Amino acid sequence: MRAEIQNIVAKIEKSVALLKQRMDWETAPHRMEEFNAMIEDPTLWDDQERAQKLMRDRQLLMDAMKTAENLETDMKDNIELIELGEMEEDQEVITEAEEALKALGETAAEKELEALLDGEADANDTFLEINAGAGGTEACDWASMLQRMYVRWAEKKGYTVELQSEEAGSEAGIKSVAYKISGHNAYGWLKSESGVHRLVRISPFGKGTRETSFASVWVYPVVDDNIEIEVNPADIRIDTYRSSGAGGQHVNTTDSAVRITHAPTGIVVTSSEKSQHQNRDIAMKALKSRLYQLELEKRSAAINEAHENKGSAGWGNQIRSYVMQPYQMVKDLRTNHETSDTQGVLDGDLDKFMAATLAMDVAGKSRADAQGD
Repeated sequence: MRAEIQNIVAKIEKSVALLKQRMDWETAPHRMEEFNAMIEDPTLWDDQERAQKLMRDRQLLMDAMKTAENLETDMKDNIELIELGEMEEDQEVITEAEEALKALGETAAEKELEALLDGEADANDTFLEINAGAGGTEACDWASMLQRMYVRWAEKKGYTVELQSEEAGSEAGIKSVAYKISGHNAYGWLKSESGVHRLVRISPFGKGTRETSFASVWVYPVVDDNIEIEVNPADIRIDTYRSSGAGGQHVNTTDSAVRITHAPTGIVVTSSEKSQHQNRDIAMKALKSRLYQLELEKRSAAINEAHENKGSAGWGNQIRSYVMQPYQMVKDLRTNHETSDTQGVLDGDLDKFMAATLAMDVAGKSRADAQGD
C-alpha cells in the first residue's frame, strides 16, 4: 500500500483503539448481557424512570460496540481489496478501496471525537445565549452575525433550534438572544463556545474605519426532569414586560414576556413567547439549568481554576478572534487553532474549533500548554 493509505489505516486503528478504551471493550459484552437480562424482568417498567435510563444506557453501549466493530470490519475489507487489486494489477479496484478508506478515516475521526463527549451533561440539550458587548450598533451587528453562525451550525448537525427570547438593537442587529438547541450531545459540542468573541473589520455603517467589536456567548445544559434543582421562591423575583423583538413571527404585543432574577447568584433569565404561563415555565427551566451549570463548575477543579486564573479558558474571557481586515483569519486563543476561511466559519463550520478545545480539555492541558503544542 502507498504510504498515504498506510497513514490513514494507522489513524483508523488509533481511533478504533480509543473507542474501545472509552467503552472498556473487555467488559462490554458482559455488560450487554446484563442489560439484556434486566430488560427481561417483567417488573422493569414499574419504575418508568429507571427503565428509561436502562434502555438508554443499553442503546448507547450497543451503538458504541457496533461503531467500533463496523469501523474495524470495513477497514480490513478495504485493505484486503487493495491487496487483491495489487496482486491482479487492477487499478480500478485499488482506487475504489483507497477512496473508501479515506472516507472511513474521516468517519473514524468523527466517532473518536464523539466518544470524548462523556461528561455528566454532555448528551443533554443546551441553552445558548448571545449578548452584544460595548460598542453600540457595531456590537449589536456582531451579535447578530454570531446568532446566524450558531443557528447554521446547529441546523447542519440536524439539531432543533427554538428561540427563547430576543431583544433587538436600537439601529441594527440584536442586543441579546437566547435559544434552546435540542439534539444528542448538543451541550457537549457547544460548551466550548462560552466566552467573549472578538471581531475586527471595516465598519459597514458608513464610518469606513476599522472597528473592533465584542459579544459574549453563554452555553449551559438543559436539566433533565430527573435532576432535582431546588429553587427557593423567596430567592427569585418574577417580572413581566412588553417584549421588543425584531419583528415577524416573534412580535409580542402584550406584556407577556417574563424575566426571573435569582438574588443569591444574580442570574437573570428571560422568555418572550406569546403565552405568559409558557414563559414562566421556560424561564424557570432556564434558571434551573443555569444553577445546575454552576454546580457542575463547582465539581470541576479545572473550571474553578479557570475562573480564578485569567490566563486560562474561563467563562467570560476572550476565547476567539475573527479578523476580516486587513487579512482574513479566525483564531481560537485557547488552542491556537486557526483558519483563513472566515466566511466558512461564519456560515457555521465550527466543528474543528470545538474539536480542538474538546481534545485540550480531555487531555487535561492548560491554555498555555495547548498554545505551546
